[in-house]
Amino acid sequence: MTLPSSEQLPQLGEFGLITRIADRVAVDGNVITGIGDDGAVTALTPGMQLVTSTDMLLEDIHFRRMWHDPYHLGRKSLAVSISDIAAMGAIPRWALLSLALPVGLSLDFVDRFMDGFLTLAGEHRVSLIGGDTCASKSGLVISVTIMGEQYPETIIRRTGAVAGDDIWVTGTLGDAALALQVVEKGGDTPLASRLLDPTPRVSAALVLAESGYATALIDVSDGILADFGHIAEQSHVGGQLFVEELPLSGSLRTEAAIMAVNPRQLALSGGEDYELCFTAHRVNREKIRENMKKCGVEVTRIGIVTPPTGIIALNSDGSRFSCLAAGFNHF
Repeated sequence: MTLPSSEQLPQLGEFGLITRIADRVAVDGNVITGIGDDGAVTALTPGMQLVTSTDMLLEDIHFRRMWHDPYHLGRKSLAVSISDIAAMGAIPRWALLSLALPVGLSLDFVDRFMDGFLTLAGEHRVSLIGGDTCASKSGLVISVTIMGEQYPETIIRRTGAVAGDDIWVTGTLGDAALALQVVEKGGDTPLASRLLDPTPRVSAALVLAESGYATALIDVSDGILADFGHIAEQSHVGGQLFVEELPLSGSLRTEAAIMAVNPRQLALSGGEDYELCFTAHRVNREKIRENMKKCGVEVTRIGIVTPPTGIIALNSDGSRFSCLAAGFNHF
């Protein structure tokens, strides 16, 4: 819940803001020293290793305040980082949040942002243990460092795929990409939640990690074509993606038809799905389907790992599908 206040950021000051945030953070038994000191001190579960990732969200690059409300921006800021920990098959535990705040940003905006951030943190039992705040002379900058833990033999990397493995993906693809096109034009769409409030696939990732079925794993943030490409590069393999098998939601099919957009182009290279792409030996197909069903996540086999001869998208007749983009790239 937003804290009532007549104060604004200049009156509250940096340390007042930090205290305001710290007062809302839940206590975690594994946090020995949290917000308020020069560094946080945490205790790892015996036998586990630390997994760390960091993400930045920049105004007018990753989001626009005109269509991304502060509550869901707070949730997404943490969700995309939790997704990185899930992509290692690890358990998310602790987060550091740094904010560069534009002059004139309201305290209410910050409160609502923290509402979203801390609500999602609570849903995934992630503790906020520190960070930083400063002024920004341009837009809002959000930086999240997240830490998780996992037993070393259970961590899944991008390096384990071998030729002959199946390529799988959770959920559906392309929804967020179409939603972005709509909201950028000031429109509304039922797919907006996929863009504004993505769901990190932690439960599915932990099932894959604990079962040992996944040989390589990544989350889909830049588009399945680009992100499987990272697995291929790290594992020194290639791949064939079956375009007709890409999982598309009914809403995406309907809205893409209205907008005269090819939904499979969006599924291949749209990005911001935050689903999981993984590879696995073909002998485990039915076991994977059964395990994913138990955790309530749909999963689809979308291709096959090949020797290192590149990555191609194929139509059902075996011809090449022409991809208009390779996926998101900042540079």
